[in-house]
Amino acid sequence: MPESPAVNGPQAVKKWLTELARGSRLWIKATAAAGTVAGLATIVQMVLLARIVHLGVIDEIPVPELTPLFIGLVIAMVVRAVGQGFQSRFAARCSEQARRDARRQIHNHWQATGAVELGKSSAGTLTREWLDHVEALHGYFARFLPQIILALIVPLLVLAVVFWLDWLAAIFLVLSAPLIPLFMALVGMGAEKLNQQHFETISRLSGQFLDKVRGLTTLQLFGQTARAAELIRERSERYREFTMKTLRVAFLSSAVLEFFASVAIAVIAIYIGFGLLGYISYGPADELTLFSGLLILLLAPEFFQPLRTLSQHYHDRASALGAGAEILERLSSPVARVPSAELQEITAAQDLIELESVSKSFRVGHPALTDLSLVIRQGEVIALTGPSGGGKSTLLHLLAGFITPDTGRIQVFGRAPGSFRFGWLGQKGFLVHGTWADNLRLTTPDASDIAIETALQNVGLGYLLQNRRDGIHSPVSEDGQGLSGGQARRLSLARIFLADYHLILLDEPTAGLDTDSEIFVLEALHKLALAGKTLIFSTHHQALLTLANRVLLVSGGEVRNG
Repeated sequence: MPESPAVNGPQAVKKWLTELARGSRLWIKATAAAGTVAGLATIVQMVLLARIVHLGVIDEIPVPELTPLFIGLVIAMVVRAVGQGFQSRFAARCSEQARRDARRQIHNHWQATGAVELGKSSAGTLTREWLDHVEALHGYFARFLPQIILALIVPLLVLAVVFWLDWLAAIFLVLSAPLIPLFMALVGMGAEKLNQQHFETISRLSGQFLDKVRGLTTLQLFGQTARAAELIRERSERYREFTMKTLRVAFLSSAVLEFFASVAIAVIAIYIGFGLLGYISYGPADELTLFSGLLILLLAPEFFQPLRTLSQHYHDRASALGAGAEILERLSSPVARVPSAELQEITAAQDLIELESVSKSFRVGHPALTDLSLVIRQGEVIALTGPSGGGKSTLLHLLAGFITPDTGRIQVFGRAPGSFRFGWLGQKGFLVHGTWADNLRLTTPDASDIAIETALQNVGLGYLLQNRRDGIHSPVSEDGQGLSGGQARRLSLARIFLADYHLILLDEPTAGLDTDSEIFVLEALHKLALAGKTLIFSTHHQALLTLANRVLLVSGGEVRNG
């Protein structure tokens, strides 16, 4: 996998795209080869067509005697269609490989960044990066890169045939051909900047729209819905302006390129017409025949077609550069922990959680934890208590691998934090739109219905399950509609029972719950403790403190026995 550049300037984006293309080099060559076959078949098709017309009109050969040429013409058309079909197929495989590699880089960076830092980015922005930005690379790998090769090979093949027929017509093609790449470059200078602004605008718009929808209730309570709607309208209008600018550049550039190609073909048509009429006697004009003249006219558009196609796909390049800049901005952002490939080192203490001289600060002069050394044995139940802001959540995040310490060393059962599966329950349960079973199978996809029902019984949702007509297949929304806050939290806790983790970290598991829900959560955690699981949780709840083998007071960046 190619490494991510440290900057996201134009040269860095081009380098990143080039490195992505290396993994798809075979498919790029296959696409170009299929396109070359289609180009050769086109030339043969035009030769046969011109020959048929010449023999039929000038030599007055009967149609039956032209049958072999007609058969050859049909074969050439079939070969051309097959070549174009394989070209599209190989192009799709090339793009698929490149986009898969890009998403792998983004996924690895998300993992390395950690949940805490990643949570600072809008879900809408992350979604746009994963979906739209990566999909914007499709045209670059599927169309633009192979077309660069075809724009060189096919015109040269056509030029060789035209030069053999009439060197003066070939000179006209050579003189007019550079105009298209020249205007492509001029158009590309403006299109790249427009596309980058386009992707930046839609990323911000997506994030803001999703945030406003999620916080709609809060906006209504504070009477800010009108202001939020106006902000979205302004951002949408800005996005519309950039979209129209991009389309304007695309349409105008295509019109200019089509104009110059048409003028070049018209010049050649005039030369051939006057040459056949005898008005031009310079060079090879006297030797023109219906066959050679018609063939040159048929091949002239085919000479320009790869260049025109490349100019059309040049906008795919601009889109890829714009999207690539946004992706590289993500890939070059600081990560919270070392890459996962370095997290597999095993040490001797595989039954201990060890923190040695660990310090962590989020702001200069405000340490969250200072020179912390701590040993927790496997199977212990540890309660973290203390004032808010004392460092309890920071300690849990360090043990989970969501963040890394500024100094010191952490080993969790002989491995680096976050390098193995563990249970996590935050202050707010995580749910997805679907069914109860869908939510529980997020961590254990192959779980049976019986195992799911057992897990729900363990967290005290058995009575609620019995009252649901669809049982574990009852629908639930992302915000837990139809469930109380405590029930939604217990539904998340059921995943931990189902997955059978050895280490379970919980951040204020009973915060904001009613009395009944607190009792069910306490009973569930007690069952996990009896099962020999290592439980580490932060809490102010007295009943939870009595559940622990050890209570640690976390205050002012220090940890001591409570």
